[in-house]
Amino acid sequence: PGRAGTARFLAQHNSWGFVATRAARGKIQGMPYGNCLLLSDGPVNNSTGIPFFYVTPKDNTVTDLLKNPMASLTLPEADGDFCRKNVIDPEDPRCARLTLTGQMVTVPPEEVEFAKQAMFSRHPVVRKWPRSYEWFFMKMNIEHIWLQSWYGEVSPIAVEE
Repeated sequence: PGRAGTARFLAQHNSWGFVATRAARGKIQGMPYGNCLLLSDGPVNNSTGIPFFYVTPKDNTVTDLLKNPMASLTLPEADGDFCRKNVIDPEDPRCARLTLTGQMVTVPPEEVEFAKQAMFSRHPVVRKWPRSYEWFFMKMNIEHIWLQSWYGEVSPIAVEE
């Protein structure tokens, strides 16, 4: 119920999101750059609202984040039943979008086991990804939350909610 409930729903039920960074390399250095990444906010029965990611430094997005940890993460309702059942285009404002902004940080050692449970329980295939890619866990420390769930402006939501 309410905007915060919709935000929590999107954080819990999205298996991927669009991460935007500031490019740290080559001809596009300083320009906006985006990429879709798998995510989890916890094991299915322990949703936290904190997005966790399993990433490799070989990914351009991760290269950007290691130089500048500020990012935005957009979680669309496009994969949910509401838009599909009501034949609403994913770009229609009635198909909700949650945008989180904050710092992407490496998961500290004391949280790695939880991050593993979060990612591997929702994305079992990632366990089989090549070890040579030096995978590690990151999470977003959320600073701002915005929700668009209807026509009109985007609504801010307090992090505490």
